[in-house]
Amino acid sequence: MSGICDGRVVVVTGAGRGLGRAHALAFAAEGARVVVNDLGVRLDGRHPDAGADRDRMPAGADRDRVSAGADRDRMSAEEELMRQDGPATQVVAEIRAAGGEAVAHAGDIATTEGAASLVSTALETYGRLDTLVNNAGFLRDRMLVNLDEDDWDAVLRVHLKGHFLPLRHAAAHWRAESKAGRTPAARVVNTSSGAGLLGSLGQANYSAAKAGIVGLTLVAAAELARYGVQVNAIAPAARTRMTEHTFAETMAAPATATAFDAMSPGNVSPLVVWLGSAAAAGVTGRVFEAEAGRITVMEGWHPGPTADKGARWSPAEAGETVRRLLTEARAPGHVYGTG
Repeated sequence: MSGICDGRVVVVTGAGRGLGRAHALAFAAEGARVVVNDLGVRLDGRHPDAGADRDRMPAGADRDRVSAGADRDRMSAEEELMRQDGPATQVVAEIRAAGGEAVAHAGDIATTEGAASLVSTALETYGRLDTLVNNAGFLRDRMLVNLDEDDWDAVLRVHLKGHFLPLRHAAAHWRAESKAGRTPAARVVNTSSGAGLLGSLGQANYSAAKAGIVGLTLVAAAELARYGVQVNAIAPAARTRMTEHTFAETMAAPATATAFDAMSPGNVSPLVVWLGSAAAAGVTGRVFEAEAGRITVMEGWHPGPTADKGARWSPAEAGETVRRLLTEARAPGHVYGTG
């Protein structure tokens, strides 16, 4: 390995499995000390022992007891024990076994307390924070007319709020460092999705959250540049708990061990590691699609065909003009699931 992250301290949320785990291992292999965050919840975000009718944590429906034991002061002894032996701890053990340094964090990063403790864990354990990788998330897929409010709130909460709060607390630290004359080479890598860029059938909540992450990335990149912070986003495609059943054929591992495993989550991590390193100087406010061996710079909204009357349109004129402009415009990409 090149040691591209030697000396850096990196926080990765949702790092107990899938993409987050791959990112944490890859950063550690490149010399970073890693804070591995994961709640250890199920694919739908519920507590592993929850029945179908149990409270829908971490949907936010019970605001006084947010998520599956997010705030350690509110955890039951049983929940705390589960966290101590959860996926974050297992990834930390993998990193340490390979000679790296890592510490587990089991707080709910979609709460103020959890996000603040995530940043303080890095600072108290390693004395600094250089890179934040926002990756945590889960799914509650339903067609729009069947999507209830709790499932909407839960997915927006973990993805969008779960990006905002760690970013806000990390940014506050980096701003303070900059104002003290210690301008950092700080990096943030957010996780959007093709669903956020194009939409995806049955995933209105997830698509809206992932689109919001792109907007958050652009604003954060513009606001935080003065403090030495660069913010980018990825739209990855890989085999994880969220994709391996929905897209089973596409995500399947190759039949032979020597073949390139195109959908391995580890294929996305090299880009994330580079974006999270000092070597990425000058790259900010961008969205990259990463899949298999391909990296694509995603280009956002740009003005297309336009018409200006110089006065107010009538509804009929507006309609006629729109139809004409659409014949000159590039067709939009297909919403995922529409063929």
